[in-house]
Amino acid sequence: MIECENLVKIYKTADTEVLALQGLELTVKKGELMAIIGNSGSGKSTFLNMIGGLDRPSAGTLTVNGLDLFKLSQKELVTYKRDVVGFVWQNNARNLIPYLTAWENVAMPMMMGKPGIPKSSRGRRDRARQLLELVGMEKRQNSRLSELSGGEQQRIAIAIALANDPVLLLADEPTGSVDVRTSDYILDVFRRLNEELGITVVIVTHDRHLAKKVNRVVAIRDGKTSSEFITRSLKERMASIGDLSDADAAPAEETVQEEFAVMDRAHRLQIPEAMLKEIGAEGNKVKLEVEDGHIVIKPQ
Repeated sequence: MIECENLVKIYKTADTEVLALQGLELTVKKGELMAIIGNSGSGKSTFLNMIGGLDRPSAGTLTVNGLDLFKLSQKELVTYKRDVVGFVWQNNARNLIPYLTAWENVAMPMMMGKPGIPKSSRGRRDRARQLLELVGMEKRQNSRLSELSGGEQQRIAIAIALANDPVLLLADEPTGSVDVRTSDYILDVFRRLNEELGITVVIVTHDRHLAKKVNRVVAIRDGKTSSEFITRSLKERMASIGDLSDADAAPAEETVQEEFAVMDRAHRLQIPEAMLKEIGAEGNKVKLEVEDGHIVIKPQ
């Protein structure tokens, strides 16, 4: 679904340049449910804007659903944003028009004329109701923004993002303004959409709790992919390290999340600062040695 290589984004002002992405490399498979995490300023929201067609990359390659986003004209980019991607914002004021009801908000994008989407008022209303039912909001279809809680608004925002039947759903901090219980419910909605519709879902979040509930998490640090967290069953994990006797006894439903450092094409990787502090590494040099089939990093 998404392939990017050496992706660079530079923001320029009158007297400064900010390097938001510094050679990001990432692949997302079709039908995947994944999260992207990182501190403020790491480049994760910039990357989401690139995929969503809201901002142009400066260099590198970026392909989404077989389309080269570097080569799209402005007109083609408008069609791409209408037909291919759905976007859920953290700020609900960007998701919903306050003077419209819930179903009217969901029906609004259908007026933009994507082929295959109902054209008649009746058809749009019926589809809007179906989508609201899909996210558990059919009983609030006639409510306006002021009558809805933050979690309800966010679920309606997901229905709006699905209005034009996208193949890729992007969510920027979708649980940033709700409590833990509502956050869990919203993630369950994403998971159900992923399983039932086969839609690819990419979530950008600060929330490590939410990130642990998806199968794959990519961490971005300083504009580059630094590590990935893969969720596997405890049984698989034990079998992979040769602990076969305990693997058979492990509960089938229990899972563990393993972290892997990501190497770029030049075999460079980022070492977490906490690990360097733990071994007492200072300055910009460390010793690398091979011991018993392992690469060992030592302070100089």
